[in-house]
Amino acid sequence: MNLSNLQPAEGSTHNQNKRLGRGEGSGKGGTAARGHKGAKSRSGYSKKIGFEGGQMPLQRRVPKFGFKNINRKEYHGINLNSLQLLVENGVVSDTVDFAVLVENRLATKNELVKILGGGELKSKLKVTAHKFTATAKAAIEAAGGEVVLL
Repeated sequence: MNLSNLQPAEGSTHNQNKRLGRGEGSGKGGTAARGHKGAKSRSGYSKKIGFEGGQMPLQRRVPKFGFKNINRKEYHGINLNSLQLLVENGVVSDTVDFAVLVENRLATKNELVKILGGGELKSKLKVTAHKFTATAKAAIEAAGGEVVLL
């Protein structure tokens, strides 16, 4: 063994690339393989999401329409057949209020509930909710029940 055939232990070195920007003699000096001028040649460059090389980005080219109403109220709908199921399973007998709906996981405590007219209601129920559709209200009253708004 002599100085001419020394080499690092197997697996101890990882970076086999040419070192950039270390003088003209290295072959990768000067511009350090970044080319001349332009954003990519500068330090700290990072391309913005959606950047298309200066062309107007798609997100700005596409026309916008409509609007989002910031005062919109989202209601969680519950059909009449869900209420009928509660009666058939023996969970409720005469009143369905918000607490009952939350207990049976038909709604969460932070939701506004709207009773919808899907299915049919055979039992006489006193239903309490934030909102009712006209068909749901008519069906509940036709079954001899009562509608109470929260």
